[in-house]
Amino acid sequence: MTMTTFTETTRTRGRPREFDRDAALDKALQVFSERGYHAASISELTEAMGLASGSVYKAFKDKRGIFLAAFDRYRTVRRGMLDARMAKVETGRDKIRQVLTHYALSSHGTCGRRGCLVVGSANDLALFDEEAAERVAAAFAANETLIADLLRLGQSDGSISREIDVAATARTLLCVTKGMRVVGKTGRHEDDMAAVAETAMKLLV
Repeated sequence: MTMTTFTETTRTRGRPREFDRDAALDKALQVFSERGYHAASISELTEAMGLASGSVYKAFKDKRGIFLAAFDRYRTVRRGMLDARMAKVETGRDKIRQVLTHYALSSHGTCGRRGCLVVGSANDLALFDEEAAERVAAAFAANETLIADLLRLGQSDGSISREIDVAATARTLLCVTKGMRVVGKTGRHEDDMAAVAETAMKLLV
């Protein structure tokens, strides 16, 4: 997947300094995913991002600003990965399978232990930060809408039973996918998560 590169310009001793915003946010994401919002310190973030503190404060203002920008970056990257995977198949059923596989592959190994920034944020920051809560709610809603749209596509192309309740099934699959990211933090094996995805597909019969 091709990513658009953005740059931020700051000044150090009167000279402009450019840095790759997306690359810096990707480094910040690793810190937030491993440490959580509260435990991540601004010094850890600036070191990971490879930036001077002045550059970070000018571009993002504070730790919260870094987190919100990293959260948006995370959603963009993850959705791009998912779109690329879904583009390989045609039917609604196969696209749902790709969604579940996408989450299964993200729920084991190093990525699995880091967990999902969206799920983590729901517990870590959204409880007392209205803007963060709105972002988390929007992320969950977007995922549920995507799944519902794919279910309807499957019903129209004949790959998914017309008897299933689209709204209830979409909500169930949302819970399954997010639950996989939580369980993945415990160090599950790839085969364990693949079996979850395969079992969830039985809801479409």
